[in-house]
Formats: sequence, C-alpha cells, structure tokens
Amino acid sequence: MANSTLFDPPPLDDSKAPIENVLELTPVTDFGQDVFTNTRPLWHPPGARGIYGGAAIAQSLSAAMRTVPADFAVHSMHCYFVLAGDSAIPIFYHVERVRDGRSFVTRTVQARQRGRAIFTTTLSFSRVNSGGEKMLEHAVLKPGVPLPSSPSSEPGGGPFEVVKAGIVNRNGEPADKKIRYLFRARGPISSAGGYQAHLSALAYISDSRFIGTVAQAHELARFASPAELRKFLNALKNPSDLDDEDIKRVLAELKEEEAVDLRHRLQGHLDRAEEEKSKLQPGAANENKTPQIGMMVSLDHSIYFHNPRAFRADEWMVSEMESPWAGEGRGLVISKIWARDGTLIATCTQEGVVRLKQESKI
Repeated sequence: MANSTLFDPPPLDDSKAPIENVLELTPVTDFGQDVFTNTRPLWHPPGARGIYGGAAIAQSLSAAMRTVPADFAVHSMHCYFVLAGDSAIPIFYHVERVRDGRSFVTRTVQARQRGRAIFTTTLSFSRVNSGGEKMLEHAVLKPGVPLPSSPSSEPGGGPFEVVKAGIVNRNGEPADKKIRYLFRARGPISSAGGYQAHLSALAYISDSRFIGTVAQAHELARFASPAELRKFLNALKNPSDLDDEDIKRVLAELKEEEAVDLRHRLQGHLDRAEEEKSKLQPGAANENKTPQIGMMVSLDHSIYFHNPRAFRADEWMVSEMESPWAGEGRGLVISKIWARDGTLIATCTQEGVVRLKQESKI
C-alpha cells in the first residue's frame, strides 16, 4: 500500500501555527540539492479530483524561497495545474535555479508524482527596497467590511478561519458581482517561520473558493443533492488537516451556504415564474431547466505579491473576488486581498474549466 509521505511524519509542533505544520517540507538530498517533499499528508477536499491546489501552490513557494537569498522577496508566481495530485503518495518538489541577478531572481518548481509533473510554477523575486527613493505608488482601497472583534483564533478546526462578508451587486449581472470573504490563519504563526511563513499561508488560502466564484456569480449550486455531498465525503482521502468533527463542520457549512444560495435563487425563480410559464411552448420544458455545474477544475493560478513583508496571515485579511468573463467551458476570476490595516497585499487570477451538465440526447 502506498504511503502519503516519504518519511514518517514527526509529531505536530505546538510552537507553530497549524498552517505551518500542514505546509512543512522535508529536504530529499538523495534526489538533489533543491528537492523537497511534503512532511505530512495533504488534504483531498470533498468533490475534488485530487489534493487541495493551495497546498501545491504554497509548498512550491516555500521550496523556492529556500533557494533564494534572504534580501529577496517573491513578487509574482504563475502556476499551472497539470494533473490531479494523489494524496495517497508523496509529492516531490524540484526547484530549478533559472537566474540569479542583482535585482531579480527567477525559480521554477515542478511538483511530481510517479515521475510525472502534476503542477508547475515560475516565480520571480526582487531585491527588497530596490525600487529607489522615488517611486510611483497607488493601490485600490480596501472595502469597508467590518472585521470580527475576536482578538485571536480559537483552537481546533482547519488551518484557516473563513467568514463570508457578502456579495456586492447580488442582483446584478454575473460580471458585476463581487464576492467578499474574511480569512486568517489559526495562529499565531511562529517567529521562527519569518515572513516566509506568512507568504506561504497566503498562497495556501488564495486558492480557496476561487474558481467557484464563476458558479456563484451565476447562482448555480455546486452540490445538487445530499447524495452528492455524501459522495464527496466518501471521496475524502488523508484529510491531515481535518479530523472527523472538522469534516462534519465543513459539510455543514457547505450545506448552509447552498441553502442560502438556494433561497435566493428560488425567490428569483418565483418572481419570474408567471413570465416564464407564458413563454413556454409544448416540448420546450427541458430547455428551461435550471443549469447545474457538471465540472469545475482549476487550470492556472497567478499571484502578484505587492507587499510581501507588510502583513500577517494570522490577522484578518479581506478578499474580494469577481469574474469578468466566462465562456467556452472556462471561467476567469480575479481576487484582491487586503491586510487588516488596508494595505493591498496581493492580486490573484485564476482560470478554470467550468462546464455545465449536458442533457443526454435520446
């Protein structure tokens, strides 16, 4: 039987935040100077084809940062999800030192399983304070979203706390909607992890609910029935950052989220019922069924880190997601992330496959 890690995982380090334990890497010197592997099993989310993509993003970033001088900080990474990652076997992260310049450093990372690339990313690092004394500066302002008043994370649960913060233009066109979340790592993140641990944590959470924004903008349910939820639960493998109670909590949150969206959709359908009924022609009923998501998979993911040392991932951050385009069975989403003090710390983009269930032809 395959093992989910190359080496037996050490005990959890209580001096570190849960996300630090989740993302811990182990060097594999027998394979090369810049090869690393996941220290602990990785999470396979409900309904996903493989491991949570944010883990591959964050661990690739962490691996690359280990090969870069301390006075350089990442400013961008561009990722492609090539194959679904299998949580039942180890992942090997191979870092290539592409270029070391005076102002910029470039790295590529390939995450591999069974000798094949499942994920690849190119990262660029810039020397800290290399912009000069005079610089052009501007940034989008943080939305006026009230932050929770709790001073610190409660123990237990997954590595992040996530709170829905509303939808702007909820009754508007899909391209005009903005979906907001608040999130923070359950912490505190250790001082030993340095600012790199906060960057890796941000990279991890940046993939959460991202391509799902396309479905939300169209008010389409991800889960069509309790039976589908049960199927997704059965698909869970090696949920290292979730215990049984956490899994139940995740499913409860998903059910509640679906219920809220369903109520909103039903109200809209009721408002249009008479109008739609009058337009229906004999034999056209099947053409007016509410569409359902058939497949939703991330293809690529980019992060622009604007202020890599100006935030803490264990403090509340604000995310605002929008989808400017969907078509050809794909969708594009843009996310902006602000720190608690209003600093714009990252802009992310993601494109993914978003296909509807097709009616079977008789």
